[in-house]
Amino acid sequence: MKAGIVGLPNVGKSTLFNCLSNAKAQSANFPFCTIEPNIGVVNVPDYRLEKLEELVTPERVLPATVEIVDIAGLVKGASKGEGLGNQFLGNIRETDAILHVLRCFDNDNIVHVDGSVDPIRDKETIDMELQLKDLETVEKKLEKVKRAAKTGNKEAQKEEAVLLKLKGGLESGISVRAIEIEKDARNEFVKPLQFITDKPVMYVCNVDEESAVSGNEYVDKVKVAVESENAEVVVLAVGTEADITELDTYEERQMFLEDLGLDEPGSAKLIRGAYKLLNLETYFTAGVKEVRAWTIPVGATAPQAAGVIHTDFEKGFIRAEVISYVDYTEYGSEAKVKEAGKMRVEGKDYVVKDGDVMHFRFNV
Repeated sequence: MKAGIVGLPNVGKSTLFNCLSNAKAQSANFPFCTIEPNIGVVNVPDYRLEKLEELVTPERVLPATVEIVDIAGLVKGASKGEGLGNQFLGNIRETDAILHVLRCFDNDNIVHVDGSVDPIRDKETIDMELQLKDLETVEKKLEKVKRAAKTGNKEAQKEEAVLLKLKGGLESGISVRAIEIEKDARNEFVKPLQFITDKPVMYVCNVDEESAVSGNEYVDKVKVAVESENAEVVVLAVGTEADITELDTYEERQMFLEDLGLDEPGSAKLIRGAYKLLNLETYFTAGVKEVRAWTIPVGATAPQAAGVIHTDFEKGFIRAEVISYVDYTEYGSEAKVKEAGKMRVEGKDYVVKDGDVMHFRFNV
C-alpha cells in the first residue's frame, strides 16, 4: 500500500520524503528536482513493539512498514499535460492515499512558483487539476453508459445517474470523496473507476520552527478550508524534522524535541496517520527468534492475516491462538497468559483486532 506525497513545486515534498524514509531524494530550490517518483519504505513507529521486545527479548525485531512515494511537483495545466502533468497524474493514480503538502511558512529565500505564500490557493490549484482529470474519466465513461441507458438497461440507467452526479460535483469544484453517493452505488460504480480525488487525503502543513507546536494563521485557514472533506490535517516543521534526523544519537534527538516543546517527531505522527489513512492495522507475532509487526487491512479475518505471513498459512488454516496486547503486557509472558486462561482459540471467521498477538496452526 502506497501513500503519495503531492504538492506544488518547492513546498517541501522532497525534504519531507527524506526525513520520513532517510533516503536522500534530491532536494533543491527549483521546480521538478524529483523527476522520477522516489519510493521509500518507512517503518511505522509503534510503542507496543518496543514493549513486546522488552518482554520477549527476541533475536530481532521487525516493525510494520508503509511505502511513501515522492512525486514531482504539479503546476497549473497539469491535467492538459503542462509541466510534468501526465507523468505526475499517472504516478499519483498508482498510490492508495495522498499526503498533500502545503507551504505554510514565509521565507524570502525559497521561491514560490506563484510568487507568494497562500496555502488555500495552492490547495485549490492541485484540487482543480486532479478534478479536471477525474472529469475526463467521468465524461469518457458517460459516453458509453448513455448509449446503454437509452436502450432501457436499468443497470446502465442507475450508473448514468451516479456519473451525472459526479460530473456536476466535479464541475462545481467538489472532489469525488466529498460528493454524497449511497454506499452500494459508490462501491459498484465509483470505486472501479479509481478516481484520483476519491483517494483519502491528509493535508501536511509545512510550517517554520516557531509554529511546530501550535501552528499559525496559515494552518488555521487550511483547517477551515478542509472541514467538509473529513480529512486529517498534520502540522510539521519539515526543515526542522530534517535537522532532527541528521542527529547521531537518540538522546540528541530527544533533547532537540524537548527544546521545541514536542514529545515525539512530527514525522512519527504523520507516518501513523498515513497508515491509518490507508485503512491498515497491525497484529504481532512474538517469539524468541523474532518479534514482528504484520500489516493487514482493517477487517481482515484470521486466515487472511495468516496469509500475510505465507499463502500456505491461509490455505491450510486450522485455528489461531490469540492474546490481546493488553493481556500480554499485563501478565508479562505467553506462559503466564495461558495460566491465567486469557489465551483465546479463534477460527476462520475471527476478525483480527489491532494489537492482537497471534500464533497460527495450519496444515498443508
